[in-house]
Amino acid sequence: MSAGGRKVKILGILMMFNFFIYIAVEVFRSGNQDKNSKVRVPDKKFWKKIVPSEAYWNKEQHELDLLYNPILTALNSTSSTVEASLNVSQLNPCDPDLGVKTLVKDYNSLPERFKDFLLYMKCRTYPLVVNQPGKCIDQPFLLLAIKSLTPHFDRRQAIRESWGKKGKIGNYTVVTVFLLGNATGMDNFPDLSEMLRYESNKHNDILLWDYRDSFFNLTIKEVLFLEWVTKSCSDVKFIFKGDDDVFVNTYRILEYLKSLGEAKAKDLFIGDVITNAGPHRDKKLKYFIPESIFIGQYPPYAGGGGFLYSGSLALRLYNVSHQVSLYPIDDVYTGMCLKKLGLVPEKHKGFRTFDIEEKYRSNPCAYKSLILVHSRTPQEMIKIWSWLNNPEVTCQ
Repeated sequence: MSAGGRKVKILGILMMFNFFIYIAVEVFRSGNQDKNSKVRVPDKKFWKKIVPSEAYWNKEQHELDLLYNPILTALNSTSSTVEASLNVSQLNPCDPDLGVKTLVKDYNSLPERFKDFLLYMKCRTYPLVVNQPGKCIDQPFLLLAIKSLTPHFDRRQAIRESWGKKGKIGNYTVVTVFLLGNATGMDNFPDLSEMLRYESNKHNDILLWDYRDSFFNLTIKEVLFLEWVTKSCSDVKFIFKGDDDVFVNTYRILEYLKSLGEAKAKDLFIGDVITNAGPHRDKKLKYFIPESIFIGQYPPYAGGGGFLYSGSLALRLYNVSHQVSLYPIDDVYTGMCLKKLGLVPEKHKGFRTFDIEEKYRSNPCAYKSLILVHSRTPQEMIKIWSWLNNPEVTCQ
């Protein structure tokens, strides 16, 4: 054997020797560890029992969280709670829930709008009196869904003649519907049912549900609209939903949507987003919520003046809405549903729900790059729309 071959053989023997020494050392170490160490067993449950706050909405939401989370259900449920759930399920949720009178500690001193909301808080099903089942037969690209009240004939007509004009803009089909509930004598509305029937027959764009159309019931309007989209307009690409006193630059919406990639379009939800907000405790304010009803912070939400989102997200919002207890402020409620989906609304500078500076309000070019401005009268809507359609108006 040559000198080089002997060196290779000796090197191989040394490597094998080192390998066996390594194995022996590791076995010895692991053996000592097994003798000296103990397995630590947690003395507490990994999942802690969730204790809801005393506020009525929080407790109701806690029950829904248990219902839709099997892990929490197994941890928190007892035979008594299961029995109670079975008894509740046998009741008609659209009957007044008289139990709230004892469950909400200051019920008797609350304003009437809170009492009405609490009594019917669990009801989510109302008859659709006026429907437009063929409205989305052509699979519209953009659906404009406008929250309105029966007496607001002039606002609806101004929208029809301006930014909500039905038909095609470019190659994109735009469809408009107005969302209404019943305007009752309880809220001092005159009987306008015949006028509304005439309007509906003429324009075929009214969706009317048989429920009391009040501020706190705007959440019901939201849920019922999402149900209608799911059943009658599930192929719509995008939805703008807003109030009947806003001006919307439909051209700008379409420009924005055309620029979106497929991934962003799927989860699109943009508007004038409000973050780090909570309930107002001043009884004089429109958005006052007492501590007996809700405690906590609001999730990020888009102001209810108007927001833009995808049709596919609308279907998911409807499904998840069953897991979120109804809340008396509709835009906050939508934020709660988005949070359940693991989504956050995106702030877009084109949404001006608190208006633009007064010095720019009469400038046609100020509206070219905006999506929404709040608020505008019917006359102002038509004027601004004419500016946007005037070829002689040039903006740098």
